[in-house]
Amino acid sequence: MPATPSLEPAQSAVDATQAAGMGPIVLDRGVAFRVWAPHADNVSVIGDFNDWRSKANVMERDQGGCWYTYIEAAKPGDQYKYEISNGERTFQRIDPRVREVTNSVGNGIIHDPQFDWQGDAFQMASWNELVIYETHIGTFCRNDDNSVGTFEDYISKFDYLKELGVNALQIMPLAEFAGDFSWGYNPAHPYAIETAYGGPVGFKTFVREAHRAGFAVILDVVYNHFGPSDLDLWQFDGWSENDKGGIYFYNDYRSSTPWGDTRPDYGRGEVRSYIRDNAMMWLEDFHVDGLRYDMTLYIRSVDASGQQEIPEGWGLTQWVNREVHAYKPSAITIAEDLQDNAYLTKPDSEGGAGFSTQWDAAFVHPIRDVITQSDDAGRDMNKVRDALYHAYDGDAFRRVVYTESHDEVANGKARVPSEIDSDDPDAWFAQKRSTLGLALVLTAPGIPMLFQGQEFLVDGWFQDADELDWDQASEHGGIIKLTEKLIRLRRNLDGNTKGLTGQRIEVFHINHRNKVVAFQRGFDGGPGDDVVVIANFANQHFEQYQFGLPASGMWRRRFSSDRRMYSEDFAGQASGDIQAESSAYDGKPFSGRIELPPYTALIYSQEAT
Repeated sequence: MPATPSLEPAQSAVDATQAAGMGPIVLDRGVAFRVWAPHADNVSVIGDFNDWRSKANVMERDQGGCWYTYIEAAKPGDQYKYEISNGERTFQRIDPRVREVTNSVGNGIIHDPQFDWQGDAFQMASWNELVIYETHIGTFCRNDDNSVGTFEDYISKFDYLKELGVNALQIMPLAEFAGDFSWGYNPAHPYAIETAYGGPVGFKTFVREAHRAGFAVILDVVYNHFGPSDLDLWQFDGWSENDKGGIYFYNDYRSSTPWGDTRPDYGRGEVRSYIRDNAMMWLEDFHVDGLRYDMTLYIRSVDASGQQEIPEGWGLTQWVNREVHAYKPSAITIAEDLQDNAYLTKPDSEGGAGFSTQWDAAFVHPIRDVITQSDDAGRDMNKVRDALYHAYDGDAFRRVVYTESHDEVANGKARVPSEIDSDDPDAWFAQKRSTLGLALVLTAPGIPMLFQGQEFLVDGWFQDADELDWDQASEHGGIIKLTEKLIRLRRNLDGNTKGLTGQRIEVFHINHRNKVVAFQRGFDGGPGDDVVVIANFANQHFEQYQFGLPASGMWRRRFSSDRRMYSEDFAGQASGDIQAESSAYDGKPFSGRIELPPYTALIYSQEAT
């Protein structure tokens, strides 16, 4: 992807925006309102403070197409709307920058910006030490017979997540959407927080308490389209071309997305500022620690082919990422693009989009293919090798690795246990190969990510109306322990697996016939750093399996996915610690011999000196 000049926002409206802000601005006395509606003939603010009378608070227009007024009687908590006239038509709209609404088709609410953060000064872990847990507020946990999960409900599970060991919560989109049930990828009001989840105060409380519990919060944002339903941005001030979306949207062929004719106009300065300000709002006002951008392919190109590029979309991502990282250098920005495009994570000085990292299709698809194959003969060890080695610009942490995400467990695909055995996802084969996938995610180079419930082998597929099945957590408590152990090793919490936080990998053993792979991970190298992982991808038990080791001495078994403590269906037959033999093997100066059970991953390291 060649470098694309970043278009600066049009000065006509931006000067006014920077001078006085946009939307409802709470002052010491009263509230100021500013809205962009360049084609309107008249705009008024109507609300609780003026008995919803259209002539009570008429706004003044500036040269840039913004309208402004100050209402001393207005206060936080009041409901309001804009009444707009365009020619012979008069209609009402919710403020595009409102932080709170009664519901997606109701009224805006003036949000009080004051909040007690109680000294929140959270620092996210280094990216090489992150373990991300992708999750959905509405389905993760429901208390008190709620029809949909809330921020408060979710907070009640923080102790569970702390024990699991994840340290970053990636939250599916929270912008107000139509109805109460949704994945969140249909933002009706991009600045407002979903009312059913608890609104803006609920989210601020959630972030504050997440930070107190040790979790970074990464928020999923949707800038490749808006809506498409309950969308007051649509023909906001009455103007449009070709009967399309009006001032916030492209009004030609570039409007088309898989989610309707709702692609924002990335070339219009005011729209660019709208998106930039939205991204910054999450960091500045809600203290989030990073953003995950939904399907950037549809920001940078018209369709999935990628052939019809949108240069100003690329420039927008460059600008927003610059702004995010300048404000909060530790913030992580994640691209979902899935096209193996290294330019997403190159710096913009090299023509890249400047994302910190990106979801890696070159890991999830081959690894899911290998572990879900019904026949051992169909498992391709080259796919495993290539998935382990894959990187962007040689940097392991410019990719996020996973076997489940919200997309991979829906849209015609199911959870890994169900993909392995749809008739009996609790069976031995499903348990063994699902946990083998977990082991690969948490030992491969990259930033590992789990999807909610993966740690206790939830089956079926993800639906936004169904709560996570916590009965399965009780049934598979041992698998939770297995996941806890893997996360502990991945984060090097015991000080003897530092290599799992490093860049280095060497896949030094590939047995195509017997379906076994072994690889070495490293940070700086040496005792307590070098980690050796061996994985058996076949239903075959080996009494004495030989493989190479990089150093002499005792190699401690840190993990076996076959232990009976994880499942009564497991045999627990893997070898324990091994003494390196002086015979060279696999290009390594030493070797080891172990008992290797079917569909099992073993992790070895030495004591730190």
